[in-house]
Amino acid sequence: MHATSVLLKDSDYRPSEDEPFMNDRQLEYFKQKLLNWKEDILKESRETVTHLQAETENHPDLADRASSETDRALELRTRDRQRKLISKIDEALRRIDEGNYGYCEETGEPIGIARLEARPIATLSLEAQERHERRERVHRDD
Repeated sequence: MHATSVLLKDSDYRPSEDEPFMNDRQLEYFKQKLLNWKEDILKESRETVTHLQAETENHPDLADRASSETDRALELRTRDRQRKLISKIDEALRRIDEGNYGYCEETGEPIGIARLEARPIATLSLEAQERHERRERVHRDD
């Protein structure tokens, strides 16, 4: 793919509003950003598994044991959240392959480069996300 070679040569590239939305260069940029993010999460996950396997010692002190169990539960909860995040990253990569990445699932409008830069797994435009959160708040207050 030509965009890949262009992007690899220009590692300082940042998408801008001045270029056509979701052109090949932008798509490749976000694809690499998502793949790098996923790899970082998987690396952390492997480190956690190694750490949890090494941390199987039995603490004679109850406070130490409780602290260790709390740390373990926190790590497992964090890994579960990251597992869900990987699923969202995979969905975003699928949207790139299908050609609908960067467009709001609700309105079909472009999500916006700044929002995608901050949250590359975003599926809603800022306005649609705010509407969604307002509806959620209203239902939660019931």
